[in-house]
This record gives sequence, structure tokens and C-alpha cells, in this order.
Amino acid sequence: MKNIWTLARMTFREAIRRRIVLTGAALGLVFLAVFSVGFHFVYVSASAEAETTGEAVTNLMKSEFVNMLMLAGLYAVTFLSAAMGALLGADTLSGEIASGTIQTIVSKPVRRMDVVLGKWLGFAILLAGYSFLMSGGTVLSVRLLSGYTAHGILPGIALIYLEALLIMTISLACSSFLSGLATGGVVFGLYGLSFIGGWVEQIGSYLQNETAIRIGIVTSLIIPSESLWRRAAFEMQSPISAALGLSPFGTISVPSPLMIGYAVFYLAFMLMAAIGTFNRRDL
Repeated sequence: MKNIWTLARMTFREAIRRRIVLTGAALGLVFLAVFSVGFHFVYVSASAEAETTGEAVTNLMKSEFVNMLMLAGLYAVTFLSAAMGALLGADTLSGEIASGTIQTIVSKPVRRMDVVLGKWLGFAILLAGYSFLMSGGTVLSVRLLSGYTAHGILPGIALIYLEALLIMTISLACSSFLSGLATGGVVFGLYGLSFIGGWVEQIGSYLQNETAIRIGIVTSLIIPSESLWRRAAFEMQSPISAALGLSPFGTISVPSPLMIGYAVFYLAFMLMAAIGTFNRRDL
């Protein structure tokens, strides 16, 4: 366990040296600034339009509109966090194998399994900071500018992080036997498959088309990343949007807790696959 924590710290310091942390934090702050400014002006305009109706209707319209805008911001955060996870894991093993630096590590009394787990843990901690900064910043911005706080914020943010962690783990697993470029292509291809499959299932649920729903379920089994976002959206969307399907960023077909459990199992399987492949690889 000591070796794993040591390698995790080394991985974290290497990410700082390569300015991954600083670049991600800087771009994250830019995103939050743009979202906050845009949200402010849209909220002011929407509030002015809503003042022509009764007070009860006005408050309802405001809360529903703000909830939709918050989910839109978090939807963007989900993509950015997943992209960060993919980039972190894509070149970590394959790049060090190609450059020969991995031999410096494995020549010491360190198991190859510890190398993979140490890198995974270091990136998981780094990704947690990035994901929670982006998600928490978006929710806090909405709170400060409108006074609105959605229910289910904590499980929603946790599921967004779990999706990013899943993508990073898949990227790490692919990096154990593919080049960095090939890993990026595979991971983003799978993410795109999950994205379109999720929307097909959502539209199929709205139209009550069983074939479209089954297509979405199959893609969720291939890679369950979009299911994690849809469950997060379900946790945070308003009851009215959930019942009527008013928000394009909410969810109609809600993934069950069993699917969330499957995603956790999928993540663990990918991590074990990364360890197994790296153990057998000729360095």
C-alpha cells in the first residue's frame, strides 16, 4: 500500500509539472466565469418576462427555468470532466513505455500492479478536485445569482464525478496495450456511442418506442457513462420537469440503481483489466 501512495504522489506531482492541473483549473475558472455572466443576463431577462404573470406562476416559472439552466451548465461540466479523465489516462502507460521511463520504475522492487493502482489513484484524486470544482462552482454560481438550490445536489455531483472516473479508468486500461493516440480514439468513440445511445433511449421513451429504448439499454451495457449523467440529472431536476419531461437536459428514462451498480462493477473490471494487461506486457 505504501508503494501505491508513493506512486500516486509521484503521478500527482508529474501532472503539476506538466501543468495539467494549472491548465485544467484555469480553463475551469474561465468556464465558470462565462457561465455565471451568461446565466446572470439570461436570468434577468427571464425574470422581467415572468413579471407579467401572477406571483405564484412567476415563482414557478423562475424555478423551472433556473433548474434547466443549471442542468445545462452541469451537462457541459460532465463533458469537460469526462474529457479531462480521458486525457489524463490516455498517455500515462503507453507514453512512459514508449519513452522507456517506465523501466526506471519497474526495475525497483515495485509490483506492476502497484504502478497501475498508484497512477489510477493519483489521477482519481486530481480528477476529483477538477470535477468538484466545476460542478460545485456551477451550483454555487446559480445559488448566488438566483437563490435557487436544487434537491439531490450531492448525489448528482457524485455521479458526475463517477462518470469522469469511469472514463479515466477505461482510458488507463486502453493505455496499457494501445498507443496514446489510439487510446484517445477508442475512448472518445465509446463516449460518443454512449452519448447517442442515451439520447436515442430518451427520445424512444418520450415516443414510447420500445426498439429505441432497447438500443439505448444495449449501448448503456457497452459503456454506462451516459447512464450516470441521466441518473445525476434525475436526482437534480425539479419534480415538475421529471413528471412532464419539460427540460431537454433532464431525463425521462431513468436508469435504475442496478445500472449504477453495473457502472461501478464496469469501472472495477476495467481497472483489473488494466492491471492484467500491464502485467503481461513486454516492456
